[in-house]
Amino acid sequence: MAEIIHSKKALAVNPLKVSQTIGASLAFLGLNRSLPLMHGSQGCTAFGKVFFVRHFREPIPLQTTAMDQVSSIMGADDNVIEALRTLSDKSKPDIIGLVTTGLSETQGTDIHRCLRDFRTKFPEFAHVAVVPVSTPDYVGCLESGYALAIEALIETLVPESACVGKRPKQVNVLASAMLTPGDIEAIKEWVEAFGLRAIVVPDIGDSLDGHLVEAETSSLTIGGTPRSEIEIMGESAATLVVGPSLLKAGTILKSRTGVPDYHFAGLMGLDDCDAFTQALAEISGKPVPEKIERHRAQLQDAMVDSHFMIGFARVALAGDPDLVGMQVRFLTSMGAEIVSAVATHKHESLATLPIDKVIVGDLEDMEKEARLGGAQLIVANSHAADTASRLGLPLLRAGFPQYDHVGGYARTWVGYRGTRQALFDLSNLMLGQHHELAPYRSIYWADDRDGVSKQHVISSAAVGLVH
Repeated sequence: MAEIIHSKKALAVNPLKVSQTIGASLAFLGLNRSLPLMHGSQGCTAFGKVFFVRHFREPIPLQTTAMDQVSSIMGADDNVIEALRTLSDKSKPDIIGLVTTGLSETQGTDIHRCLRDFRTKFPEFAHVAVVPVSTPDYVGCLESGYALAIEALIETLVPESACVGKRPKQVNVLASAMLTPGDIEAIKEWVEAFGLRAIVVPDIGDSLDGHLVEAETSSLTIGGTPRSEIEIMGESAATLVVGPSLLKAGTILKSRTGVPDYHFAGLMGLDDCDAFTQALAEISGKPVPEKIERHRAQLQDAMVDSHFMIGFARVALAGDPDLVGMQVRFLTSMGAEIVSAVATHKHESLATLPIDKVIVGDLEDMEKEARLGGAQLIVANSHAADTASRLGLPLLRAGFPQYDHVGGYARTWVGYRGTRQALFDLSNLMLGQHHELAPYRSIYWADDRDGVSKQHVISSAAVGLVH
């Protein structure tokens, strides 16, 4: 059991976390013909858009209610109503994700009342689904904002029903914020291998996977989970909830539809992958496919090959709770020692991790703990690049954002194959840092800076040996 320790600093010295507003927007970017609308200033949206564009290297549709100094003081309800009207009329989205920022939350905006006023004033846009989410960016993190958006999405779009199993080959997958587009693709292939069809919410593997389309520009998301799919989640045979942050969302879905759910803290490592595979076998009633068994055998072989490098390796971790938890369980199962684990936000799942403590803090806290613990490797997002440079340690980039490497969003971490690749990458980083023996240097090989040439020293030694 891990002790959760809150950093006592008055401010973040080296910030690690990303705001709840960005997390909620990311969830809506995984829905088809969707549009996140941030209720705040233009700067709030522009700053978030920079993060998304640099990470995914794709055009990102984001809109703002454009609060200014006057509306911030006198009230910005009209901004919300007018923004909803304009977007519904011009862009014609299926879903608008209305998320708040620190500015609007501090002002005290009631977005639910604003939405009711919009519905009363413009009934002709009743077909456009608007999902309001309160996500102040002065609390929580990307993961918690993302989870709040999924909860609001289910409450808004999934009707209460009693049609469990009407579609016996359909399963719901609630995907955590820690999963990349590459992870989502791997999960869908995993499910399809058992003859099942997955409704992934949200499906950033379809909308933010880096594909090219004929349209030059689009004001809405291209790809992702369609609204029509979300509305029939109550007819599925089961729900697979990936990530502790979405447990509440899974509970809401189960209470509204009665669809049984399976919970998974992560999908990395042999135990996690076996649990997910077993659940799919139970739901489908089919044996494990041969190719899945082969992937498992390949992972076992990689574990044998890499345990010499990863066993007893001292690792420092930093990220959102779901990601830190999955990485901690994976690394400790391989015999690594976690000398520093820093999370952006407190979540009860952190207390169950098999380490001594988890610090809720920033990258400075991780740096101090890593130095004291003699860390050999860092696993964190791109914000930790300077920290790794100061410590002289290799950095394995994981989480959001990754802006100094290309393709971080496409990497697959989960599943037997994703875990296998992670083992190889970790082993190679350790090999690059690890030298068991210092290079041998003869006592007869002097430096030129001593004023004596190497050849003269060797020749003199040879003459001495002769005499």
